[in-house]
Amino acid sequence: MPCKSREPSRAVPCGALPAAALGLRLLVLSAALGAGAVRAQPPPFPFRDPSLPWQRRLDDLLSRLSPAELVLQVARGGAMGNGPAPPIPRLGIAPYNWNTECLRGDGEAPGWATAFPQALGLAAAFSPELIYRVANATATEVRAKHNSFAAAGRYSDHTGLSCFSPVLNIMRHPLWGRNQETYGEDPFLSGELARSFVQGLQGQHPRYVKASAGCKHFSVHGGPENIPVSRLSFDAKVLERDWRMTFLPQFQACVRAGSYSFMCSYNRINGVPACANKKLLTDILRGEWGFDGYVVSDEGAVELIMLGHHFTRSFLETAVASVNAGCNLELSYGMRNNVFMRIPQALAMGNITLQTLRDRVRPLFYTRMRLGEFDPPAMNPYSSLDLSVVQSPEHRNLSLEAAVKSFVLLKNVRGTLPLRAQNLSSQHLAVVGPFADNPRVLFGDYAPVPEPRYIYTPRRGLEMLGANVSFAAGCSEPRCRQYSRAELVKVVGAADVVLVCLGTGVDVETEAKDRSDLSLPGHQLELLQDAVQAAAGRPVILLLFNAGPLDVSWAQAHDGVGAILACFFPAQATGLAIARVLLGEAGASPAGRLPATWPAGMHQVPPMENYTMEGRTYRYYGQEAPLYPFGYGLSYTTFRYRDLVLSPPVLPLCANLSVSVVLENTGLRDSEEVVQLYLRWEQSSVPVPRWQLVAFRRVAMLAGQEAKLSFQVLAEQRAVWAQDWRLEPGTFTLFAGGQQPGQKTRAPSEVLSARFSVTGTTRPLRTC
Repeated sequence: MPCKSREPSRAVPCGALPAAALGLRLLVLSAALGAGAVRAQPPPFPFRDPSLPWQRRLDDLLSRLSPAELVLQVARGGAMGNGPAPPIPRLGIAPYNWNTECLRGDGEAPGWATAFPQALGLAAAFSPELIYRVANATATEVRAKHNSFAAAGRYSDHTGLSCFSPVLNIMRHPLWGRNQETYGEDPFLSGELARSFVQGLQGQHPRYVKASAGCKHFSVHGGPENIPVSRLSFDAKVLERDWRMTFLPQFQACVRAGSYSFMCSYNRINGVPACANKKLLTDILRGEWGFDGYVVSDEGAVELIMLGHHFTRSFLETAVASVNAGCNLELSYGMRNNVFMRIPQALAMGNITLQTLRDRVRPLFYTRMRLGEFDPPAMNPYSSLDLSVVQSPEHRNLSLEAAVKSFVLLKNVRGTLPLRAQNLSSQHLAVVGPFADNPRVLFGDYAPVPEPRYIYTPRRGLEMLGANVSFAAGCSEPRCRQYSRAELVKVVGAADVVLVCLGTGVDVETEAKDRSDLSLPGHQLELLQDAVQAAAGRPVILLLFNAGPLDVSWAQAHDGVGAILACFFPAQATGLAIARVLLGEAGASPAGRLPATWPAGMHQVPPMENYTMEGRTYRYYGQEAPLYPFGYGLSYTTFRYRDLVLSPPVLPLCANLSVSVVLENTGLRDSEEVVQLYLRWEQSSVPVPRWQLVAFRRVAMLAGQEAKLSFQVLAEQRAVWAQDWRLEPGTFTLFAGGQQPGQKTRAPSEVLSARFSVTGTTRPLRTC
């Protein structure tokens, strides 16, 4: 393991420099003297000497481990009886559990934790800065709880510091059950948010990592879960071009951000299981991208190489295939006698070398070293974090802010929104639907569990506004198989404003559960139609709680629905965020944008098991317009774009492009705008997207304010895949605005465009 930082912008003191070594030794001395010692005692083993370089410490530690001890370290990735990695008492090494979920808070861990909005909602905020803060707050709570667990000797699942997060799979199909865990359908957006998440989770300390990130599921993974076939045996057949241009870029961004681990996925890729795929785990991940961390299997994925894919004939053969391909750690279905426990037999037969086994263990202990496990606790500021930081006011406020920023206003006619606060005290609000007052359905999967007193349903949040709020569920659960029309009509008929809360939830879409169509579940559409009829012209606002797109074409077209707000799964602050946005309070004007296309119907949805990108996502969509396009969202104010300038207008092949544009808030309300830049190739020797997001920025603008914004489009963003990444000369168009160009469903602001040309001779990107 090279002695280097995983944060490229930071130099990491690792003991090689005399000054750094001296400082570290003084810290150790200080810690020892603090206990009343006359002199500092030398560390018992060199791997515990913090003044030594990481490389030297790892060499020492690995040299002390027997083959049997090495095997147990790679065979105990966690999940029920499969973890923790066992202690090594003779070296004073404690157990360690690798199985921790940190998607948007300390998920599934014992005890309370702040629950931030589900990942897809966070992506809708189009804010890397927000993602960074959410990830950093998550790491703070994960670290604090880990400190408490370790002090109590608890090493069960979800007590460690190594996170199986973020999820970077592309939302390539609207019915996939795990869309909610992703950052949407665009590889550039996903990559930018991945970078922020990884850096936020791991923190900015030059030596220690607060919690380590792990990007998943690697790779070409995005359904099916169970429709029409099982994910546990699925073969994703992908063109090399689509693999490189859609399914891999965001994972490379994760490597560049400094992630400590990757998780290989369940599926095969062109016939080879991901967790036994040398091209993926060694040639691309380590060879091309320079990754030096560890690869952990998805839970049971190594076992499924034989049991699901029938790629191997025995667990022994499976161990050889996966270890030699580049898998470091087995996360099994709770099996003690799992696949990696066959490694000793493979060593004896010469099918795995002892050096390869040491190489697989090395990044595991490097990660633990960077987390501070083998240094004096006094050296690591994260060691002092305690449970007082969990669910802190700052974290609860951030959860609320994140929810507010995630909402996307899809429809707003006749000034339906915002509501007028001065009118509320004399009005009756009806809050109806299966999502109106059911805390369980507002979180999505892999959710942290906050104290109930911090959970605000739509009903609870709106009751805090001072209005007279009445409630009717209509359906008791999201599948809405039984519907009470009379209950609903009675409540709606007496209201001045009606809020209808519909959606999906984990009952309908989640891991191992795909949807079969785009429809609102069960009787939900009927519930909405009855609410509109009973409202008899009074305002009806539709609030949607879902991940995968829903067919709400009836609501979009019908005059009786005045506004539609996409809320995703906002988690604990749902009701508070809704109340703020409905009133348009300061800092709560909706500015989220859709991170994925919403099709106009199932006729626009290709088969899930077909992995070509044709007809999928905005980059390759068909000729017919979707219901709502990627990047779409309305505002309570209006924006104007002008003075788009590209510099220079003629570029050398390897040069970057500078872009500036003037944005003006022409409305009467302070708000935020998401500025989006798209690139179109006018000539290309190979198929390319019709256009590609290349820059974005969420900008706060006061009413009447204007600002000149600057961006840079890198040369590599013009690269195309043709057996290698290469740059080509030609003409390109750059679009700038608050949305995609040429959309049928669009915000009122314009989209500017300008052309630039690139000169030179085609050459590989790596030569620039």
